[in-house]
Amino acid sequence: MARKVFFSFHYEADVWRAGPVRNSWVTKPDREEAGFWDSASWEEAKKKGKEAVERWIDRQMEGTSVTVVLIGSETADRPYVQYEINKSWEKKNGLIGVYIHNLKDRNGFTSSKGEDPFKKLEYTGIQTYDWINDNGYEKLGDWVEAAYQRAQNRK
Repeated sequence: MARKVFFSFHYEADVWRAGPVRNSWVTKPDREEAGFWDSASWEEAKKKGKEAVERWIDRQMEGTSVTVVLIGSETADRPYVQYEINKSWEKKNGLIGVYIHNLKDRNGFTSSKGEDPFKKLEYTGIQTYDWINDNGYEKLGDWVEAAYQRAQNRK
């Protein structure tokens, strides 16, 4: 079954690392994706303030059933990522975390493993995976479907 997925991540620090994950998703014929962060529209929303950004995020999340939080070294402390996690929980999206610190940035560097943002926000039972070590390219669809099923059980 196709799931429309919202990808949450720290834009400034991890957009380069998020790219391979998001691009792998779109190559799968039976999947849909939301949360493609157009940098111009993101920057425009930021100029208008917090409420404008939150409205923009809300629109991006419309129709999604699962949120994948791409976890880099600073993700857990980012206010908009926290907003996206809370909003996802509220709308009963499935939630998973995927560590992306082992992916290289545009300069060829990896980063340190970040804190689990779900634990920081005191959500329990949210699965996390490592994109590299857990073979995310092949398994992301399975992780998304499992997250969706877990969310159905909590409704």
